[in-house]
Amino acid sequence: MCNLYNVSTNQEAICALTRTFRDMTGNLPPSLDVYPDCPAPVVRTGEDGKRELANLRWGMPLPPQYAGPPITNIRNTASSHWRHWLGPQNRCVVPATTFSEWEDTKPKKNQALVCDQ
Repeated sequence: MCNLYNVSTNQEAICALTRTFRDMTGNLPPSLDVYPDCPAPVVRTGEDGKRELANLRWGMPLPPQYAGPPITNIRNTASSHWRHWLGPQNRCVVPATTFSEWEDTKPKKNQALVCDQ
């Protein structure tokens, strides 16, 4: 996953596309840059089983023995720490209009725009 993405659509469009029943985000800004550990809109299944648009903090908590900010990439899904988070009840749709990834340009990596729609 990238470490920067943007949401430049409105919540009505997100709700219509994902058939979301409830919007809990309030007013989204017209263009939202999202970095790790920042709140961002996601579509998830609410406690009543209905889809809802909610603001959640981006990232996964580190295992207790490590200190630091949440992480955005999990490579060892066999780890007992991540097993709890891998079930369907913890999945969500992350709406994004554009995102960037590192491009391996020698001698230094640069962020490159990957998708713009």
